[in-house]
Amino acid sequence: MPDNFRSPDYAWSLWPLLPLYPYGQRRTLRREVVPRQIWVFEQIQGIFYVVTPVRMTVIRLQAGGLLVYAPVAPTRECRRLLADLEAEHGAVKYIILPTASGLEHKVFVGPFARQCPEATVYVTPAQWSFPLNLPLNWLGFPKQRTQVLPSQSHRAPFGEEFDYEILQDVDLRLGYFQEVALFHRATQSLLVTDSIVSIPTQPPEVVQLNPYPLLFHAKQTAADPIRDTPAHRVRGWQRIALFSFYFRPHALQVKGVWQTLRESWSASDRSAKAYFGLYPFDWQETWQESFERLSGGGRILVAPILQTLILNRSPAQTLVWVNRIAQWPILRIIPCHLDAPIAATGSQFQQAFSFLRKDANIADPKLPGASLPAADIQFLQNLDQGLLRSGITPPAQEKL
Repeated sequence: MPDNFRSPDYAWSLWPLLPLYPYGQRRTLRREVVPRQIWVFEQIQGIFYVVTPVRMTVIRLQAGGLLVYAPVAPTRECRRLLADLEAEHGAVKYIILPTASGLEHKVFVGPFARQCPEATVYVTPAQWSFPLNLPLNWLGFPKQRTQVLPSQSHRAPFGEEFDYEILQDVDLRLGYFQEVALFHRATQSLLVTDSIVSIPTQPPEVVQLNPYPLLFHAKQTAADPIRDTPAHRVRGWQRIALFSFYFRPHALQVKGVWQTLRESWSASDRSAKAYFGLYPFDWQETWQESFERLSGGGRILVAPILQTLILNRSPAQTLVWVNRIAQWPILRIIPCHLDAPIAATGSQFQQAFSFLRKDANIADPKLPGASLPAADIQFLQNLDQGLLRSGITPPAQEKL
């Protein structure tokens, strides 16, 4: 990260617990989603400059104080932005960890809770994490202030202004995939973690605070210099999205080791920041078509990895959860990643999970639930078969 992006305000000293880019320096962007009621705090994280926004949502409570859903790293900058809200609306009273797995959300909760001494922490049942299954107290969760969110009750212990549903019976053999969908009645806003996303065509503002990852992935070859132009930022972002959701989309050809090494010698930048000139990617001309089919003009969708590796393990349980949520009068969805807020209804949320039904056949790529190109999800399907053969995950269940 360039020197002008380094500051004690952005420092995150606990980054070795989850060594993801940008490591020990994390910028925070705060945006108001619903005036004087809902705010989002956004940071970035990723691997090999494949960066995406990670988001926490803050809601003002009717009785005073704040609720925090899915905390991010409590850097000095983040705490200052939160303190501004606390000074006007009261202290943080509740912190929600809306997932059972995934250190990318869990690792921040303990340090964040220590900054909010009045807050009760609610977690989903059956907590676990991968690749390291760390107990919550090792991650700094306050023992006396941490409670398990009741799974059979739909009356939120943190206020009558909320409804919630927990998806908790998706068995991955390593543990259960869980997600808390939280509905704020006053604003008709649905908060989700990973289940729903919307991919913007333009790079999100928080990603552009330091555009280097965008510009790195905008290159055509290792020899190309880094050029900061609006077009390069957009190109880099769209390729990053394809990496994030498909791992290896059809339009991406990965070069061999020796070719990558040879080409690195002609790289415009051979510093550690540029991975010593290594650029093993060769994008085919169809990459932009793949992005357009994936994003669907900003439609809501279930991420391909959830479709092919996770939620198809328990379609019945997932659809029960989806159908209950769809009954709420939803006007907007605020996920923990990518775009937010997303203008969407309960029926659109429901339609996004059509891949779990036998009779689904949505051809228009701009509609929720539209099928993904077979060529682009081939790598994920191969990965799925490998996990099955090794006994790591259970087989997918039949669609309904």
